[in-house]
Amino acid sequence: MNNARKLHALYGLKWNPFLSEIPTDALIKDESTKKFCFRVEHIVMDGGFAIITGEPGTGKSITLRHLNAHLTEIPELTVRIITRPQSGIGDFYREISELFNVPMKKNNRFVSFANLRMQWKSHIKSSQFRPVLLIDEAQEANEDVLNELRLLSSIDLDSHNILAVVLAGDNRLPEKLRQTNLLPLESRIRIRYHLDKRPQSELIQILSEVIKQAGSPELMTPILIQALAEHSMGNLRAMMFMANDLLAAAAETGQRQLNENLFFDVYRGVAKKKRIGK
Repeated sequence: MNNARKLHALYGLKWNPFLSEIPTDALIKDESTKKFCFRVEHIVMDGGFAIITGEPGTGKSITLRHLNAHLTEIPELTVRIITRPQSGIGDFYREISELFNVPMKKNNRFVSFANLRMQWKSHIKSSQFRPVLLIDEAQEANEDVLNELRLLSSIDLDSHNILAVVLAGDNRLPEKLRQTNLLPLESRIRIRYHLDKRPQSELIQILSEVIKQAGSPELMTPILIQALAEHSMGNLRAMMFMANDLLAAAAETGQRQLNENLFFDVYRGVAKKKRIGK
């Protein structure tokens, strides 16, 4: 029996609620994320840059997934995702030309530059929307690529924007953008959304909701949900990793509900070290 069938047979789960590949419509969107998505709609109308920042594990990639789903519901809007932010200029042009289905002439970057801008202006004329480019792990992006994006996205002596760009990255991204050669881009950021560590009450709500969405609201006891929220120290990813460990341990023994005793069995060594440290 494969893992998916086992989880369904034991717990009635439609999917593993603690893994990143859960369906986008099952992701929990809090109020601040909803507001951010609606704010980004404004730069879709007239272009510009937005950034999402935060420590690793606070939900930046999830926020991008929410935003992508939100924007793709807008008719005629083109949304594309850069998957290799660390690329050099040559690979960047190859990827972005392929994303927007624009012919690229080898060893002639100007042709790609001109063709991309021509297509984006045509898209704006027909739809009134700026194309959108989403870039995750943007702290890894090549500085030359970021500057090229700035030049690509504006026309008429920088008086009009023809592209909307959303950069998501950890706390190295704002530091990078403050470097002298990237200050022209940093000054063009219109929307800034920073994700802090989550309060315990919010983590409890998220964990309760994801297991409900997956089809098994009674999968965990309330005490266990509280313990996971407390021990994750505000980090959403850490909480989901711990929850997945417990699910795997319970499935191995056929335990029907995950509870606090399972938590102590799995993490007894960690708890013991903490007591010794005290």
